Amino acid sequence: MTDRTALYVYALVRYEEGAADGTTGLDGRPLRLLRVPGTEVAALVHEGSPTPFQGDDDRVRRWVGEQNEAVTTVWERTGSLLPMTFNVLVADESPETESHTDGTPVGAADGGTGQSAEERLTRWVGERAAEIGEHLDALSGRCELRVEITVDRTAVVGREPDTGEADARFEGRSAGMRRLLAKRREQQARNAAGQLADVLHAEARRALLSVAEDFRDRGLGRTGPDETGVLSAALLVRNEDIDAVGSVLSALREREPATRIRFLGPWPPYSFTDDRFSAYGEGEGAGETVGAADDEGGARPSA
Repeated sequence: MTDRTALYVYALVRYEEGAADGTTGLDGRPLRLLRVPGTEVAALVHEGSPTPFQGDDDRVRRWVGEQNEAVTTVWERTGSLLPMTFNVLVADESPETESHTDGTPVGAADGGTGQSAEERLTRWVGERAAEIGEHLDALSGRCELRVEITVDRTAVVGREPDTGEADARFEGRSAGMRRLLAKRREQQARNAAGQLADVLHAEARRALLSVAEDFRDRGLGRTGPDETGVLSAALLVRNEDIDAVGSVLSALREREPATRIRFLGPWPPYSFTDDRFSAYGEGEGAGETVGAADDEGGARPSA
């Protein structure tokens, strides 16, 4: 039906008067907190069409950035929040197209003509309010940090004792032999950097776990042409321990100058939100939910 409406859901949060005031989401849409009756939980939403947001990479990247900005603003105001993935939509029920297995339209059993998007969302949240509240409490006063560590292979090779001798071996050689020696030297550099990366991974993981409450490996992503990956992780950290993480990384860099470190955040706890609460209707046949996620499985900060 062309006149159906929907709620785009950004996050779940404890209700606080004015926490969404002045915030906007995708394409500048004004946001509001939809409080769930009988609970202290609310959903951060905007009204719109049930059609998912689709476009080229640049447009999707911009939308994800706008969603992140809105979520972060409300998170900073409330201190705890459960972010939803990108493109989570809850639409008005349509009895003409939705039915039970016996053919009875959804909502018709009680003589109704289908619930509104607001009724569907508040029912879903209300049934899970206690668990949502516990999860919000567990994440209160905490943030997500991202740490990426690599080894600079040129720095590793530069400190090898036989580097000068290796350079001398190039003199007077044919072009083919120089290429062979260069490949051999490059492989030696990769091996040395790989061995160092293995040692650093264990050391860095142990040190970070000493100051973080939770640790999630993110998998090594793209590295530079002269880099060997060591570690890529999301950390759940108390706000007061952010500087402690920085100190751990500074100490690692001081002990091993060949390391390159990226320290990103703080952000809302995207990687530590229970999957049950990051996408409406999962596994429940809620056909109006769209979960078109980005390459990290949801609306995530760009790293």
